[in-house]
Amino acid sequence: MLAAARKIADVMIAAMRSGHKILIAGNGGSAGDAQHIAAEIVGRYKKDRPAYPAIALTTDTSALTAIANDYGFEQVFARQVAGLGRRGDALLALTTSGRSPNILAALRAAHEHGLVTIGFTGTKGAAMGVACNHLLVAPSDDTPIIQQIHLAVAHGICEEIEQALIRDPPRK
Repeated sequence: MLAAARKIADVMIAAMRSGHKILIAGNGGSAGDAQHIAAEIVGRYKKDRPAYPAIALTTDTSALTAIANDYGFEQVFARQVAGLGRRGDALLALTTSGRSPNILAALRAAHEHGLVTIGFTGTKGAAMGVACNHLLVAPSDDTPIIQQIHLAVAHGICEEIEQALIRDPPRK
């Protein structure tokens, strides 16, 4: 798991150094985690420093409800990835089960638009790996434990992002 986390941090750092952004999606508690992770990247983790580009796809209620109404809930993240994502950006997809239809649809849309795909899941979601360039599997099948592990790992990744980009800032 540590090796996967380090690789994911490297991929996110490389994307931001190249002027790209991180899109983050999840449902329920993972939606809250998506917002939390985006806030740590855009705002600050531990140090005062420039803002880095990250967007939680869980926060725009008008987009979420319009897309769900017009296209179905399965498309709420895929449509946002298609509209906001650009080749070279990264999508961080959080799903404890690895089977959330809207997360899997977002990963497919990300591939179609040239985004790097990163998944966080639990032991029952390992099959999600076929949809991800990089996958972190929390060693549990208990949702609250998986979410705790995801957030702890995400904090470590935020620390790596912050340290790396302070040393070598992204190009504008």
